[in-house]
Amino acid sequence: MLTDDGKHLYVSWDEYHLLIERLALKVHNSGWEFDQILCLARGGLRPGDMLSRVFDKPLAIMSTSSYRAESGTIQGRLDMATYVTLPKGELAGRLLLVDDLADTGVTLKAVVDRLRGMPAISELRSSVIWVKGISTYTPDYYVESLPTSPWIHQPFEDYDSLRPEGLARKLAV
Repeated sequence: MLTDDGKHLYVSWDEYHLLIERLALKVHNSGWEFDQILCLARGGLRPGDMLSRVFDKPLAIMSTSSYRAESGTIQGRLDMATYVTLPKGELAGRLLLVDDLADTGVTLKAVVDRLRGMPAISELRSSVIWVKGISTYTPDYYVESLPTSPWIHQPFEDYDSLRPEGLARKLAV
């Protein structure tokens, strides 16, 4: 649910899963065939996992991070993992890149540029759930465009501040 001022978008688990399913259908309906999925950790892990299962394609993972300060709300230097984790082989062929959102677009653009420099990758397309209005990069596939660039409150964010002691109290009820 987008707040009236357009500054916050609150997403439930049900909505989140439905959005990922809609993303899968967008990719499918495009008719494009791909060989592998590469998701960006952490935000792209859940969408990447679901798309990997729906399309029955191997899932590779690359860790990236650009949020540093103010509980992850201020963007800092972009860090990209040197290595990509995948079940076997290497990134090659037609690759679907998956993340949760194109915020400023800096991370996706940097990853796309790096991947396009890899000769084994013959074709690359990118996909996200949300594209913010401030993004300088537009993925090939996305579900929602957010012109007001709200802060997106995803359902798993409750775990950002939940520690084992709090979890023990929660489950003791």
